[in-house]
Amino acid sequence: MNYNAKLDAALQQLHDEGRYRTFIDIERRNGHFPHATWRHPSGDERPVTVWCGNDYLGMGQHPTVLDAMHGAIDAAGAGSGGTRNISGTTVFHNQLEAELADLHGKESALLFTSAYIANDATLSTLPKLFPGLIIYSDELNHASMIEGIRRNGGTKRVFRHNDVAHLRQLLEADERDAPKLIAFESVYSMDGDFGPIEALCDLADEFGALTYIDEVHAVGMYGPRGAGVAERDGLMHRIDIINATLAKAYGVMGGYIAASAKMCDAIRSYAPGFIFTTSLPPAVAAGAAASVKHLKTDQALRARHQTQAKILKTRLKGLGLPIIDHGSHIVPLIVGDPVHTKRLSDMLLEDHGIYVQPINFPTVPRGTERLRFTPSPVHGPREMDALIGALDALWSHCALNRSELAG
Repeated sequence: MNYNAKLDAALQQLHDEGRYRTFIDIERRNGHFPHATWRHPSGDERPVTVWCGNDYLGMGQHPTVLDAMHGAIDAAGAGSGGTRNISGTTVFHNQLEAELADLHGKESALLFTSAYIANDATLSTLPKLFPGLIIYSDELNHASMIEGIRRNGGTKRVFRHNDVAHLRQLLEADERDAPKLIAFESVYSMDGDFGPIEALCDLADEFGALTYIDEVHAVGMYGPRGAGVAERDGLMHRIDIINATLAKAYGVMGGYIAASAKMCDAIRSYAPGFIFTTSLPPAVAAGAAASVKHLKTDQALRARHQTQAKILKTRLKGLGLPIIDHGSHIVPLIVGDPVHTKRLSDMLLEDHGIYVQPINFPTVPRGTERLRFTPSPVHGPREMDALIGALDALWSHCALNRSELAG
């Protein structure tokens, strides 16, 4: 077997399809985000503006967060020292879990090193706790949710995206007394649309199912205290398990679930992804706790974020560029071809100092390749004008269609 030849063929296939992903060497500048420095392959250092980051609110450079992290490093050093079961539970971890439980109005919260691991570990463990569990999953759920459900060895049903009627059909076809769980998201990150949370909770009540929501792209940004769309809609009390991240709006790193004390205790006790993973560094936990605490009261920052998203969408629509607008903070600009999408991304970076990664299959379906913009409160009028001007010029240069998509 020529293993290198197999690797070459696999990588070449991605190049041929225009789906090969390139990492650029970029250095964020504390206090200056969204501006950063790009180390060009030629060796030059060039200024760029980042338009595709998930630090949605700029909290990764907030003084309150940085002060908390510096303080924790001075107090506890760098690493946590082990898994939570051995020596990796510190006062910083406990404080963060308390902040998160309070945020979501739950009895308890459980930290993981990422929201991917939180989803995977929790969803793969639940059938151990509820033998015979059937999980009903939205077809556009995060890859981490799909992987956790796939690995759990239980029964799964996939319902069409946001299709409550299809979910009802699946629920009605199964044994009434079987344990059930409905897994869905609040904001779907590629199109920026919202899940029908209330209708899904109504079905869960009717069929005796648990509810599991992924609020990864919503925490910090929606609701009076930033607990997510379920809080905004007054539905948190109807959700059994909430999954979210500390690496997007909160600007740090890590993931978690919030649920009843018994649920968190059971996941903590049975999930290998929790038991055998070294815990977050104390400084990361401290920074995340400071960010969560701050955003519980900073409604003005959330309002500015939504305003920036509305302005960008309005201006792109004014140019006739094909965006998808479901009313969330996510701004997908559909190109529809992987080669053109990569070319636009490259030209924006090389010629205009604007960094936005192309999003291709399998992240999105073929034919819907896109550039996905994430405007934030720290993207000002100057950055917005530069982006609009560059997109207008490049859209014409590449002779792409100008036709607004229905939201």
